[in-house]
Amino acid sequence: MTDQAAGARPMAVLEGVLERITYANEETGYTVARVDTGRGGDLLTVVGSLLGAQAGESLRLEGRWSSHPQYGKQFVAENYTTVLPATIQGIRRYLGSGLVKGIGPVFADRITQHFGLDTLDIIEQEPKRLIEVPGLGPKRTKKIADAWEEQKAIKEVMVFLQSVGVSTSIAVRIYKKYGDASIGVVKNQPYRLAADVWGIGFLTADRIAQSVGIPHDSPERVKAGLQYALSQSTDQGHCFLPEERLIADAVKLLQVDTGLVIECLAELAEPDEDSGEVGVVREQVPGEHGEPVTAVYLVPFHRAELSLSAQLLRLLRTEGDRLPAFRDVAWDKALAWLAGRTGATLAPEQEEAVRLALTEKVAVLTGGPGCGKSFTVRSVVELARAKKAKVVLAAPTGRAAKRLAELTGAEASTVHRLLELKPGGDAAYDKDRPLDADLVVVDEASMLDLLLANKLVKAVPPGAHLLFVGDVDQLPSVGAGEVLRDMLSDGSPVPAVRLTRIFRQAQESGVVTNAHRINSGTPPLTQGLKDFFLFVEEDTEEAGRLTVDVAARRIPARFGLDPRRDVQVLAPMHRGPAGAGNLNALLQQAVTPARPELPEKRFGGRVFRVGDKVTQIRNNYEKGANGVFNGTVGVVTALDTDEQKLTVLTDEDEPVEYEFDELDELAHAYAVTIHRSQGSEYPCVVIPVTMGAWMMLQRNLLYTAVTRAKKLVVLVGSRKALAQAVRTVSAGRRCTALDFRLAGATRQKI
Repeated sequence: MTDQAAGARPMAVLEGVLERITYANEETGYTVARVDTGRGGDLLTVVGSLLGAQAGESLRLEGRWSSHPQYGKQFVAENYTTVLPATIQGIRRYLGSGLVKGIGPVFADRITQHFGLDTLDIIEQEPKRLIEVPGLGPKRTKKIADAWEEQKAIKEVMVFLQSVGVSTSIAVRIYKKYGDASIGVVKNQPYRLAADVWGIGFLTADRIAQSVGIPHDSPERVKAGLQYALSQSTDQGHCFLPEERLIADAVKLLQVDTGLVIECLAELAEPDEDSGEVGVVREQVPGEHGEPVTAVYLVPFHRAELSLSAQLLRLLRTEGDRLPAFRDVAWDKALAWLAGRTGATLAPEQEEAVRLALTEKVAVLTGGPGCGKSFTVRSVVELARAKKAKVVLAAPTGRAAKRLAELTGAEASTVHRLLELKPGGDAAYDKDRPLDADLVVVDEASMLDLLLANKLVKAVPPGAHLLFVGDVDQLPSVGAGEVLRDMLSDGSPVPAVRLTRIFRQAQESGVVTNAHRINSGTPPLTQGLKDFFLFVEEDTEEAGRLTVDVAARRIPARFGLDPRRDVQVLAPMHRGPAGAGNLNALLQQAVTPARPELPEKRFGGRVFRVGDKVTQIRNNYEKGANGVFNGTVGVVTALDTDEQKLTVLTDEDEPVEYEFDELDELAHAYAVTIHRSQGSEYPCVVIPVTMGAWMMLQRNLLYTAVTRAKKLVVLVGSRKALAQAVRTVSAGRRCTALDFRLAGATRQKI
C-alpha cells in the first residue's frame, strides 16, 4: 500500500523510545527515525515531522500505519508529545542521550542508580539533591538543573514553532535570542526574526508571517522584503542598488503591485516618527557609464562609504607627519644601507613604492605574484624601524597575518584583532582612541570589504602613514565593496605604484608564469612543468572523484605533502559533483574516516570528527578572545558528547569552543570555494575546472585560485572549461560609489 492510500487508514497511537534519527531535513522538519516500542524484535521506522524530538526521549505518536514499497511497514506520524520514561532503563537511556547538557552515559548511570524511579522528579523539583551522587559537584549540579529548565522552556516554544513550520535548529536559535518572549515575537513581529536571528532570512520569516496570519500585501511585509533584497545584494558585493533594479527585484520576490513597492520604499526613506531613523538612504551617484542613478543603500553601508572616503581624505590632507625623518632623507644612502641589510637591491619601481609609502600618508602597492611586493614591504618596514618608528602590521586573515610576520620579522595580527572588535561589531580602537602607530601596513588589501576598511581607517591616527598592499586583479572581497579597486580608480587622490616586472627567480616557477598568462588572457602551460599539472577529465562527476584521489592520495604519495595541512582543494562553486560541498564529504571520507573508538557528532547533513578541517562561515563577535570571523580556518581537536561541545584550534592558534547547537556556524574545509580562499596561501592547491561550473568560470576566479599556491598547482577537468575560464572576463562592476566620493565629488550635484 502506498503512503497516499495510508491517508484513508484510521488514526493510531504509538508509544516508544526514539532510538536514533536516520535522516532529518532541517528546513521542512521531515524526519526518518527508528523507535523501540519495548515489545522486543526489530526497531520500528517512523516518518514525519518530529521537530525537536531527541534520541533517548519517550514519545507518544499519533498517526497512521503505512507500507512503503522499499522499506516495508512504517508509522507516519502527524504529531507527537514527549512522555517522560517510566522505567529505570528508560530514564537512564533518556538522560544518557545527550539531551541534558552535563549528563552523559556515565553520570546517567550513577544518577539512576542513586535515585531510581524518582530520578526525573528529583531533577525537576529538588535539583540540589543531585550533589548526593558521587562525582557530581555543585558546579555540575547547577549546570544540569539549568540545562533541564532550558530544555523544558525550549520544548514549549518548539510546540508552537512546529505549528508554523520552523525547523529545530532555528527554533533553538529563536529561543536563545528572545527567551520567554519567543512566542510573542514570532506571532506579532515575525519579520524581526530576519534581522535579529542568524540563519533566518526573509523567506523563512515570510513563511512564519503567513502562518500567523499577516496579509500578503501588508506594508510591513513589503518593507521587510525591500530590506531583504538590499541585504541580498550586499552579500553579492554591492554597496547599493539602483532604485529601478531594487523595485523590480522586490516585485519579483514579493509578487505584489509595483505601486505598493514604490510607496513602501518612499516610506522606508522617510525618518521614523518615534526614532527619527530611516530604513534606507536614497542618493544620486554616477552609474556604470557615468549617467546619474538613484542609489538605494541600507543605512550602515551608506554611513561606511561616506565615512571611509572622508577618513582617507583626512589622512591624506593632514599637516602633521609621524615619519618626519623621510621628508628630507638622503635616499641614495638609505637605499644603500637597506641593500646591505637585506642583501638585495630594489628595482626602480620598488624604490618608487618604498619612497611613496614613507613620504605619503596613504599609498597603495599592487602587483601580481613574483613581482616583488613582499620584498618591497619588508624594505618599507626595515627603513621605518631603523628610524625607530612604531610599525603596525595587519592582514584580513590569520594565515595572511602569519605570512606577513614571517616576512618582516615583526608581529602581525588580523585586522579584527588589531582593532579589538567587540560583540556587536564596535571596535576598541577608532577615531577617538586611535592606534599607537607611525606606519600601518595592511597586506591582502583586495580582501578588505567596505565595513572593515572603514573601521580600520578610522583607527589610524592623524599624521601616521597607511600602506595598502594587494593584488587588484584578484577577486574582490567576500563582503560588500571594491575598496582596493576604488582607491586605484581614475581620479582617486590615493597615490599608488603597480609592480609589473617578474623577477628572474619567479620566472622559473610554473605557478607564477601561468598566473600571469591567465591574467593576460593566455592559456596556462600544462606540460613540461614540475609544479603545474592538468589531469584531463571531461565528465564532471568523474572529475570530482579524480580531484579527491589527487588531493588525498596521489599528491601526498609523490610530493610528501600532508593532505590536511598542505593540500587545499579550491572549487569554483559550492554545488554540483565537483563543487566544494560534495568534495568535502568525499575528502573527509578519505582523510578523516569514521573510527569506532572515536566520538563524532552528526549535525544536519554533516558529521564532525576530531581531526576535521573546518571553517567559520559567519562573523561571531562573541567567540574567542576578539571574535571569530567568516573565513577563519581550523582543525577540530576535541569533541565532548557529555558537554555537547567541540573545540577548534584556529589558524591563529586559538582554541575556540562550539556548543553542538552552534555547529551550523562551521563547515568542512577540505574543499572551499575560491571566493573563501582569498588571503590564504597553501603549499599546494587542486582546482576542479569543469563545464558543470560554467557560469562561474571567469579569469579573475582562476587567477585567484592559482595565486593561492606557493609550490604546486594541479588542475583537474576539461580543456574546454579551462579555455572558457581564461577567456571570460568578469562581467560588470559592483555597485559602489567610493571611487566617486574619493574623486572629491561627494557634494557635487549631478
